[in-house]
Amino acid sequence: MSRAGHRAERLADAADARLPVLEGGALLRKAFPEHWSFLLGELALYSLLVLIVTGVWLTFFFQPEMREVVYAGSYAPLRGVLMSAAFDSTLRISFDVRGGLLIRQAHHWAALVFVAAIGLHMLRIFFTGAFRRPRELNWAIGLTLFVLALAEGFAGYSLPDDLLSGTGLRIAQGIMLSLPVVGTYVAFFVFGGEYPGSDIITRLYPMHILLLPGALVALVTVHLILVFHLKHTQWRGPGRTGRNVLGKPLFPQFAAFSTGLALTVSGLLVLLSGLVQVNPVWNYGPYRPDLVSTGSQPDWYVGFLEGALRLVPPWETDFAGHTLMWNVLLPAVVLPGLLFAVLYAYPFVEQRLTGEWHREQHQCDRPRERPVRTGLGVAGTVFYAVLLLAGGNDIIAQTFRISVNALTWILRVALVVAPVLAFLLTRWLCRALTEAECERLAQGVPTGDIRQSVTGGYDDDHEPVERFRPGAPRRPLTGARTGTPSRTHRAPERPDR
Repeated sequence: MSRAGHRAERLADAADARLPVLEGGALLRKAFPEHWSFLLGELALYSLLVLIVTGVWLTFFFQPEMREVVYAGSYAPLRGVLMSAAFDSTLRISFDVRGGLLIRQAHHWAALVFVAAIGLHMLRIFFTGAFRRPRELNWAIGLTLFVLALAEGFAGYSLPDDLLSGTGLRIAQGIMLSLPVVGTYVAFFVFGGEYPGSDIITRLYPMHILLLPGALVALVTVHLILVFHLKHTQWRGPGRTGRNVLGKPLFPQFAAFSTGLALTVSGLLVLLSGLVQVNPVWNYGPYRPDLVSTGSQPDWYVGFLEGALRLVPPWETDFAGHTLMWNVLLPAVVLPGLLFAVLYAYPFVEQRLTGEWHREQHQCDRPRERPVRTGLGVAGTVFYAVLLLAGGNDIIAQTFRISVNALTWILRVALVVAPVLAFLLTRWLCRALTEAECERLAQGVPTGDIRQSVTGGYDDDHEPVERFRPGAPRRPLTGARTGTPSRTHRAPERPDR
């Protein structure tokens, strides 16, 4: 080959070597929207990182065993008490390991924030319509992450083997037994024999530190890859289309901002762990099957399940030698199954009903512009809130000195009536807000000046709208009923402020 040929080949190799650099440069310039609501997903991510770091530390000291030992640690009120090795190691972490109580509480607080952040992130996606094509798969992944987070939280909550978490396991065993035909076999398999068995802590431990975290990390990775591949949704505004994203580039602006958020989240979780006590297992004592702790309340994310169990009347059916416990099967198995089935199917159902399934949607809806969807979301939130309140009906009744039976019936009625009223009220508010906004765009903003016409009448003066919230329209929405004069002022196209 000639010298010119070798030179051309080297230039081609150099160009090929630069291709990844160019692709990496495009990746570093990827834009992220600046609105605060888009940070809820990052809040969940950084809470997960705190969970992993603190969880790894705790594995060095926790003993996932149910063999009985006599406590001889630093906590004097429990010395000489028979307990499981799991509870003994939890007390040792809390009182004898330097920094153990801080790390343990940081782990618990991070779990609470993690589940809450995922839930709020899912609500943001739902109310803004960010689940529509081509993001249906990412919606399903996010919902699966939420389910796994619930399971991971319950598994970790049960590991200390204290009286409160043992009560939760007893409820879980009752739910298993409510399954028709196979319930007894499922409970025997999970607990390794008659309740409480001797294997449940040993089986929950690998699920909590290996299987469920592995699934969470894998799904988070896929979720982030899809976010990068499909690009981020954004609010409508000047210069924003379905083919671009305006915001901070990944590097260096967004990377620096996100790093600051990660450090802030970590610092606040550690500060919260040092100042606010959570899950003081030494006050509950070790688990005993013949005892139930007074005022037992689970972590908030499974409180709705506790509330559903308390609200359903004691219905039973005897059939072919089997007893169906409807008061356990319906609230603990059927209700959660239907709830998550509806959530998984909702993106596809809505897009079919609205005719949006055949085109991609890259811009967010404002909740007021989708009154039916927003009404359904608020109704579901109210439904969840009633169940959450019902989960603590005994505490509420004792605090406010009212009958727990009367409160239970009030919550039963509210569970049916309140979501319907919330839907109707929310739909009306959304339509009213949209019409008021259209009227404001059509007439302008009152200046406070009054003018007298030549006929002697008075009229207030208006000026064009110049300030807009994120995603707000710059002109009246098509088909909106404003009841205003046909005279309109078109607002200048300015960035959102």
